[in-house]
Amino acid sequence: MSSWNPWHGCRKFSPGCLNCYVYRMDGKFGRDPSRFSLTSAFRLPLEKFRGGKKKGSYKLQPDGDAVYTCFSSDFFLEDADQHRPEAWNAIRLRPDLHFFIPTKRIHRFADCLPPDWGDGYANVTIACTAENQAMADKRLPLFISLPIRHREIIVEPMLEKMDISPHLSGISHVIAGGESGPEARPCHLQWIISLQRQCKAANVPFRFKQTGARFINEKGILVNVARRCQQCLAAGYRLGSSV
Repeated sequence: MSSWNPWHGCRKFSPGCLNCYVYRMDGKFGRDPSRFSLTSAFRLPLEKFRGGKKKGSYKLQPDGDAVYTCFSSDFFLEDADQHRPEAWNAIRLRPDLHFFIPTKRIHRFADCLPPDWGDGYANVTIACTAENQAMADKRLPLFISLPIRHREIIVEPMLEKMDISPHLSGISHVIAGGESGPEARPCHLQWIISLQRQCKAANVPFRFKQTGARFINEKGILVNVARRCQQCLAAGYRLGSSV
């Protein structure tokens, strides 16, 4: 798996941001996680080796998977507006790579596109996040109306039972999971099962990514770290794979 974080820093935006892992990690090192800054990897997709056997070849090479993009911020963050055109240009010039871009700011998408976007770049997947029913009802109708060639939904951290069935048209994948960290809010197995059934009915692949730190089994019991994966496997789920 390859990753590219052209910038770092974000502002909490919705209920799913409450226990943000970026804030948690930056806090350990005394950094301000809301402070926006370009990273040393800003131009990574276009960087080439200057010497040795790999001279002239790109440092970021296809590895059979997508390039996970902007996971320490949001690609459509307002602070990045002046820098995003250069990031789009890097994406445009690397059609051999496929860029996976998650966002909570799908409402800014149409205002942040390059002039040649058309119905979407073939090498870009946009993943809209929705952590509860309110965010699903707000973001997903807009998401499925936008000119995007490849689109996925991320339900993580899943904070309650949700119905996203009206918004699965044109969706290529749904990913769901619980919340991580010491202050994690619980995720219920029954919520995951309900979501998986909605995807199955719409013929949309579903991936159960992780249980999170607090997982409630089918009996309503909080299962410990040692047993939670066993509960999922018993219910027919293999973590990290599509079902």
